[in-house]
Amino acid sequence: MAKLYFSYATMNAGKSTLLLQASYNYRERGMRTVILIAAFDDRAGTGRVSSRIGLSDEGIPFTHEDDLYALIERLHGEETVACVFVDEAQFLGEDQVWQLARVADRIGIPVMAYGLRTDFQGKLFPGSMALLAIADELREVRTICHCGRKATMVVRMDADGNVVREGAQVDVGGNEKYVVFCRRHWEDVMKAD
Repeated sequence: MAKLYFSYATMNAGKSTLLLQASYNYRERGMRTVILIAAFDDRAGTGRVSSRIGLSDEGIPFTHEDDLYALIERLHGEETVACVFVDEAQFLGEDQVWQLARVADRIGIPVMAYGLRTDFQGKLFPGSMALLAIADELREVRTICHCGRKATMVVRMDADGNVVREGAQVDVGGNEKYVVFCRRHWEDVMKAD
């Protein structure tokens, strides 16, 4: 039975690395995978998934208007799809999460989504909220705070290294813009004057 999986973590936990490794494992056995990534996340190039350790692969860019169920159904009709992978799954719309659930339930293709749970203000992303609500299996990918505790939160920094406390929920970036913390140190940083 195919399932919808959600692997979540903070920044720099290795989510994209895990996605690329899992996709490679399928492909090595002669099975086709489909990798989806938000079109506006062009840090590695539009439609490209890349990890900090240098792994990368082509993906299919999607927008909020795309029907992911219809896309996967069409691709599966052309050539069997063994697994669907979604990088930066926090950028999915709620309806797209349900579309991916239908891919697992009706087409029988496992869907593995990887993404952030919360934003820099400690609030759930819409895609993550829907995945936490309906995914068949939840997996936490762990990384650590500077103190050695499990990092569960992220702080956004401006170009001068100052903490950003307000702003748009989505601001794509990497190590130059985000720092991970445990909840205690996140709160200390966010409440500091």
